Amino acid sequence: MLMIDRIVRLMVATAVLLLAWDARAQSFRVQCPTSTITHPTAAKNNSAPAYTGPTTLTPGAQGYLVPDPSTVNGAIKCQQISGGDGFATMGDGTQTYLFAFGPLSGLADIARGLPGTEPPSVFNTLYPGTFVPGDPATTDPTLASFNYNGAVGLTGDMGVMVPSPNGIQATAVATIANGAIDAVSITNAGSGYFGPATVTFASPGAPNTVTGIGQVQLGTPGTPTAGTVIGISLQAGGTGYTSAPVVTISPPVTNCAYDSTASSACLTGHVDPRPIMDVGVMNGNMPAPLMAIDEDDEFFLTLTNVGQIMRPDLFEQHTVHFHGYPNASAFYDGVPDASVAINIGGSFSYYYLAPDAGTYFWHCHITPPEHLQMGMVGQLYVRPRQNRYVGSLYAGLQQQQGDLRTACNPATDIVCSNPLPTVNTGAQNNGSKKYAYNDGDGSTYYDVEYPLQIHGFDPNFHFVGMTFNPEGFADMKDKHFLLNGRSYPDTVSPGPMQTQSSDGSNHFSQPMNSIVSIPAGGRALLRIASLDTMEYQTLASLGVPMQVVGYNAKLLRDQAGNNLYYTTNSITLGGGESLDVILDTCLERSTPGDTSSACKTKIASGTYYLYTPNLDHLANDAENFGGLMTEVRVN
Repeated sequence: MLMIDRIVRLMVATAVLLLAWDARAQSFRVQCPTSTITHPTAAKNNSAPAYTGPTTLTPGAQGYLVPDPSTVNGAIKCQQISGGDGFATMGDGTQTYLFAFGPLSGLADIARGLPGTEPPSVFNTLYPGTFVPGDPATTDPTLASFNYNGAVGLTGDMGVMVPSPNGIQATAVATIANGAIDAVSITNAGSGYFGPATVTFASPGAPNTVTGIGQVQLGTPGTPTAGTVIGISLQAGGTGYTSAPVVTISPPVTNCAYDSTASSACLTGHVDPRPIMDVGVMNGNMPAPLMAIDEDDEFFLTLTNVGQIMRPDLFEQHTVHFHGYPNASAFYDGVPDASVAINIGGSFSYYYLAPDAGTYFWHCHITPPEHLQMGMVGQLYVRPRQNRYVGSLYAGLQQQQGDLRTACNPATDIVCSNPLPTVNTGAQNNGSKKYAYNDGDGSTYYDVEYPLQIHGFDPNFHFVGMTFNPEGFADMKDKHFLLNGRSYPDTVSPGPMQTQSSDGSNHFSQPMNSIVSIPAGGRALLRIASLDTMEYQTLASLGVPMQVVGYNAKLLRDQAGNNLYYTTNSITLGGGESLDVILDTCLERSTPGDTSSACKTKIASGTYYLYTPNLDHLANDAENFGGLMTEVRVN
């Protein structure tokens, strides 16, 4: 009886999961608005403007405050992720089963180890080809031509679909020989076609009444000229012509245009569930897809639950919880008791207004000890306004005190995180320099940045999670220790790490390497987050001192404005903690105290190491396969 009950449960679970494949039953959605109340001008929302001062608010027609469009800061950013399962490959070749988040937008950027967060002009574009099972980026392992970063499954609403303005009734010229079409030369064929257009060869007149047809050959999908007609193959072009027929290329009116300008009118969040399932199934990343936004951005994050394919008996819900991140509303906090959880076959869009700059991390908040241990954790960082300010950094930080959302008055605010520095160093930004925080003195300047995500897990726990429940929480003990999902020497493998999953397709389950490459005399910002659920983790630097400037997304500065940075050769983090660390390869600068000035004395070029001195965490439970270690290359 027990066995029959299990079989019935399995059949029901599988049936529920497969409903997501049926467009009539789908509840998947995608959201990336081109404008909002906070960012009313659509044309300005694809990149953050230079920061000149706080956004000013005035009473609007509906009675609430609305921003003056000329003073709006930040932009709109969007990302889509899947909640499901996948596999990761360890250094010794073994595969580890995951509960995992995977990318459903920004696929090309994610495969290159970059954040998958995109502006509306990129997110709201349609894939010009046909998705097949697996990450489409794996069809081009060198990533030489795959550049699609739009939202998977996004398609036009059938009620408002419009043709491409670039391809309406484009014309071509046909030549004839012996009354049959011999060749077609294309003139003004247009671009921006989402799919194959219709080609007609109309008779120039009696006695011939044949109307021929043809098929359009489109340019390479994913390139800037995607959807450009490059040729026409004849299909029953007709005969009996006495003069060249009129050839018309008409775009398909049943699909939205590929170019974002035209498609924005017909994108309402409607999706085709098939490509979402094709790409999302078994495509979990470890760690989860990287996210990065700028201060003042509005961020729309869509989570789509595609189900646990390896465990169809599990009706696993998923959420997104931004750890230590001040949410726009508790409704978007991801703790299911106080907000919402997303069922299999459903989507939910979280909304965030980017808070203070710094390094955060995010995870699923459904049975956290299990889902975090199984791999549902990732990193998020917020870039400071100071990056977009031109002029005196001290004056720029003074300007920010007028923004009520981030104002910092040490006299009245005991948790003020970024007061003015005690000394005006005169540091300037020309609009191209990058900083970890709004420091006002240029002390957190860096040349290159690298997210380093520490994770550890118990392989036995993962095996049990793949086969039966419940797992042995009391016996859980980490044996694999990873940086960005890899152990040394895989941490320094340059290309995306692919794993063949049970569906027979390769997936970029571990796209991020951990190579830290610093130009000689330059500064590297390491955004280090520990996503481990079991152990404290230590990283040591050999030969390049570590300056810690931020802790848990807060600048290390006291209320009086004194920098509390410290220099060390090792740092230790517990699970859920983050540190912002700067590696400076310059021993002496031309202007003392100016971290961005020219370097007079550089450390020797070569390969240095970032590693854990805890030898147990270097073994990875297998001889000759290291855990927490990577290379710092100064060149």
